[in-house]
This record gives sequence, structure tokens and C-alpha cells, in this order.
Amino acid sequence: MPESVAESRERARSATGEEIATLLHHPSADVLFALLDNPALDESHLCLLLERKDLPGEILEEVGKRKPLLKSYRVKRALCFHPRTSRLITLRLLRELYLMDLVQLTLSPSVPAELKHNAEDQLLARLAQIPLGQKITLARRGPARVAGALLAEGHPQVLSVVLDNPYLTEAQILKALSREKLPVTVVPAIIHHRKWSISYNVRMALLRQPSAPLAAILSYLPQLTVSDLRDLAAPGIVPENLRRYIQAEVQRRLRAGTTPKSSPSPKEG
Repeated sequence: MPESVAESRERARSATGEEIATLLHHPSADVLFALLDNPALDESHLCLLLERKDLPGEILEEVGKRKPLLKSYRVKRALCFHPRTSRLITLRLLRELYLMDLVQLTLSPSVPAELKHNAEDQLLARLAQIPLGQKITLARRGPARVAGALLAEGHPQVLSVVLDNPYLTEAQILKALSREKLPVTVVPAIIHHRKWSISYNVRMALLRQPSAPLAAILSYLPQLTVSDLRDLAAPGIVPENLRRYIQAEVQRRLRAGTTPKSSPSPKEG
């Protein structure tokens, strides 16, 4: 005769070893609540329980309330990554996650956008204290906002890595280039990068950078539209010596009667 829920609940309070392992898969929330009160329930058992994607939300809430259970980092991590954990519990635990677990959370397709954004905020808040080796790891695998912040820091050993980051977006490159105070290492790194150096919008931003080497950016002028060249030639937009070259390019284009195609609109990211 099958065991009733009440009988299973009583057994869950004092079960040990393999018996606990079996009860972890019980469909009744009452039985699982009883298991949480079992002093023999250890970290391994609890982490196995939290691997259940069908785990009732009230069980997750209860685990999130019990401070003795949250002494385990593995438990905190499992709660943060569980798709049914409440937003409030996850937000509270985010600040306690290790660096690369935060990165994994930001890149997980099943994590809501708000939680990803908060995880990115946690990463950004820690950047100043992170040692170089971890910054290089972040530069290689971090999400777009974090990659953009690392780019703007301009550390030579980080730049070559972060510009190859698959999550780095044109929008983050443009955001970095719009900063008033940018380390001198950033502009040359972008100019010499095989991908970002050929982006139309990045080239437009580089032309506005006072530190950009004149010899390198003059080669961009023939590819720009007359409309964009005229905008750049307005007083105060670019250094005066570059402005004269731009004006000359506009005149040359008008005499020749040819213009490149319209500029693309910036990518989002």
C-alpha cells in the first residue's frame, strides 16, 4: 500500500542517508518542508534538492529565509541560478556571489534582464578592487557593460583581450570614446583593431578624439559621407589641423561630384 503524504512527512523529519536522497524527489511540498527541518539534511542533500527545476516556489522561499542554510556558498549560488527563486531573494544574494558566478549569471539566457543588470552592477562596483589577472579573465568573457568599462580603464594588458570580447558592442566602444578623459592607450588600440577599426560609427568617434594620430585617421576621410564631413568641419568639433583636411576633402568631393553611400546608423548594445 503506497505511503500517505502524512507518513512521508513524518519519515522526512528523521530520515538519514539514502532515505533522505529518495525523499528529495517527493512531489509534496509538505514533505519537502519536513526535510528542511531534518538535522541530517546536509549541504549536498540541499544542493541536490535545489537542482529540481520543478521545485515549489515556497520551498525556495523557505531556504532563502533560513540563515543557517545560507552559510553554504553552494546553496546561495544554487538559489540564485534557480529559475523559480524570487527576485527579492536573488537580488539579496547577488552581492555574495563570486566574480565568475556573477559573469555566468549575466550571460545565462534564462535569467531575467533586471537580474542580469543588477549582476552587472555588482561586477562594475568591484572593478577597482579586482587584480589584473581577474580583469583579464573578465575582459575575455564579461558582458558588454563590463567589457566597456574595462576598455575605458585602458590597461595595456587588458585592451588587447577586451577588444576581442564577443559580447563587446559598438555602443560600448562609442560610449568609451565619448569620455572626456580617456587613457592614451585606448584610441591607438581601437585604431589598430581588425574589427573595430573598420566600423563607420567608430571611425566617426575616433575623428572626434583629440588624441587620435592624424596620419591614421586621415585615411578615414574618403569613406565618410559629405554630410558627416560637413558636421565634423564645424568649429570646435575636431582639432583645427584635422578640420582643414576635412574641409579640403569636402571641396575635393564636391569638385569630383562623387560621395560615398550614406553612413549606417549606430548599432545598439
